[in-house]
Amino acid sequence: MGRREVDTTAYVDFARRIIRAAGDRVGRGDDWELGELTSLRDDLERAIARAVEGQRAQGHSWAYVGDGLGISRQAAQQRYGERASA
Repeated sequence: MGRREVDTTAYVDFARRIIRAAGDRVGRGDDWELGELTSLRDDLERAIARAVEGQRAQGHSWAYVGDGLGISRQAAQQRYGERASA
């Protein structure tokens, strides 16, 4: 089975621009919109957890995942390992 490469850099850059623009818009908006913006934190954490689960399903080690997250292998496994097995 060959390794599948997916170019997501442009996609992630697009998401980053949208989030920044949302911050600008909320800065000019109403108080309740700030709560809507902060709810993106949970969405982002769930997206990261799905990505970790996908990386692990492809056979990547916790060290590989930790490197991608900028944390240690042990920290990655502690933070996301229970989610993947739950």
